[in-house]
Amino acid sequence: MHSNFVEELRWRGMLHDAMPGTEEHLLSGIQSAYVGIDPTADSLHIGHLVSVMMLRHFQLAGHKPIALVGGATGMIGDPSGKSAERNLLDETTLRSNEEALKVQLSLFLDFDSDSANAAKLVNNYDWMKGFSFLDFIRDVGKHITVNYMMAKDSVRKRLSADAKEGMSFTEFTYQLVQGYDFLHLYRKHNCTLQMGGSDQWGNITTGTELIRRIEGGKGYALTCPLITKADGTKFGKTESGNVWLDPHRTSPYKFYQYWLNTSDEDAEKYIKIFTFLEREEIEALVTEQHNAPHLRVLQKKLAEEVTRMVHSASELEKAEKASAILFGKSTSEELKQLDEGTFLDVFEGVPQAKVSKSDIEEGLDMIGALSAKTQFLASNGEARRELKQNAISVNKEKVSPERILTEKDLINDKYVLLQRGKKNYFIMVVE
Repeated sequence: MHSNFVEELRWRGMLHDAMPGTEEHLLSGIQSAYVGIDPTADSLHIGHLVSVMMLRHFQLAGHKPIALVGGATGMIGDPSGKSAERNLLDETTLRSNEEALKVQLSLFLDFDSDSANAAKLVNNYDWMKGFSFLDFIRDVGKHITVNYMMAKDSVRKRLSADAKEGMSFTEFTYQLVQGYDFLHLYRKHNCTLQMGGSDQWGNITTGTELIRRIEGGKGYALTCPLITKADGTKFGKTESGNVWLDPHRTSPYKFYQYWLNTSDEDAEKYIKIFTFLEREEIEALVTEQHNAPHLRVLQKKLAEEVTRMVHSASELEKAEKASAILFGKSTSEELKQLDEGTFLDVFEGVPQAKVSKSDIEEGLDMIGALSAKTQFLASNGEARRELKQNAISVNKEKVSPERILTEKDLINDKYVLLQRGKKNYFIMVVE
């Protein structure tokens, strides 16, 4: 039994445009659709997630999703919306990236079941690598006119008078290569729909045109909106770059924090796009958010759902505990349970000072720890005064002036967290 995929995208705000007849075509029986994924890194980032969620909804609706890793197109570079060509990759790197991407895609798509709509992963390098240039211009190029190619927005923008750089022949022919992918999948896998971001419309429709002219068949196009942030900054970017799905590139804590820190307006939009929650539950959450915005129920639910989906329930729990350390009443035991990477992520930007291991082994008095050894506080007098006023904590626990620091206080055998008041943190690095 399959459901109305287009309607699902529509209410979730994930439908930008669809070729006439697409909805009816999908309701007529099980169909195959593909999305192209750029393999220029060994991990997806959250900018890829919209396309992946579309494939997942497609599979949930009873259809067969195909994830196309663009090995050949990754060697060229796509001009859509970009002002410059990208770096080109060798085959070894592309194959390694493809394997890593399949592992991540398996979090969302079922590749292994025996059902008719099991997902499939393909790489366009496999059918493009043996294609000679002469064969390509004879078998594909002759079917599409230059006038047709020039009319595409992605080409027009790059050739306009304002464009600083022109457009290489490589990039100009990109739409033919992408169009051929669609034709190939139509022939080999009976794939009748290509999906992508709204900036891909021109390339996708070149594929439908090739299917019509060469095979006399019918291909369909469907696009989702490009995800934006209400404040105009780029979705999926932080000061340190992309938000990746790979935990070694972006820790689960930072991943969780990214979603938790979305604005109210964005959270209302993203919870429909990036979770599989049902319409009624989302509407109830939105109502709750409007009635009590300070509780940030949408952001919390969004961060929870996406982190669990990408990283697991246990990583979500760790991220939630790590988040509570900065804002909640956590204990030194909870602090010591953080792994080193998460600890440094939580206290990113907090000032640090190095203290020798021998000082801790001998036992370090609090006055020395706060001033002479670290310069966290300006003087011994200030340290004494703050300690007497019960304003100093070690690893989140208040300490007296008589307290001595020992190896038992070390977090990850290396760190001691000093704190004055609620928000003034300092890290002692023991080496």
